[in-house]
Amino acid sequence: MELHFRNVNASPSDPVATWPYEALVTAIEQGLVPDWRPVFDELKVDPWGPVSRKIQRYLEYAPRDGVRALFQLAIDRARDNAEARERALVADRVRRAIEASGLTAGQFAERVGTSASRLSTYARGTVTPSAHMLVRILDTPGLLERWRNVPVVDGDARRTDVDASLDQGV
Repeated sequence: MELHFRNVNASPSDPVATWPYEALVTAIEQGLVPDWRPVFDELKVDPWGPVSRKIQRYLEYAPRDGVRALFQLAIDRARDNAEARERALVADRVRRAIEASGLTAGQFAERVGTSASRLSTYARGTVTPSAHMLVRILDTPGLLERWRNVPVVDGDARRTDVDASLDQGV
C-alpha cells in the first residue's frame, strides 16, 4: 500500500526535511520500511536537525513497540556515526598541526600545555580535546611565532635547535 499524507501540504515524494510533523508521524505510523528509508537517510545527513527533533518529540508519546525502538536506534546510530567522523576529523587536524609545527610531539605538547601522552590520544582520536585546547593546537602559526622567545624546558632539545627547525621548515 502506498503512503499518502492527509491534511498536510506535503507529499511522500518531497524531501523529508520539508515534511511537517504530521507527515512524519503518518510515515512512521502507517508506512513500511521502504517509506522509512528516506527518513533514515535524512537522519544520517543531519542527526541533530529538525527531522530528528520532530521524531524524538513523537517518540516521547509513541507506543512502546518495535517501530519506536527502530526509530530511536536510527537516531542513536546516526549520531554515533557523525560523532565518530567528527572525532576522526579532529584527530587528523591535530596530527597535521603537529607535523606542520616541525617540532617533536613532546615539544609540541609542552607548547600547547598538555602531556605528550595526552596529545597522542588526541592525535589517535581516542580522546577529543577541549575547545580551548583545540584552538591552541590549531593555532600553530601563531604559536610558532610566540614560541621563539620561550625557553625549552623539556630537555629534549636546546632553544637553538628548536629555533633552527622553525627557521628551516615553518
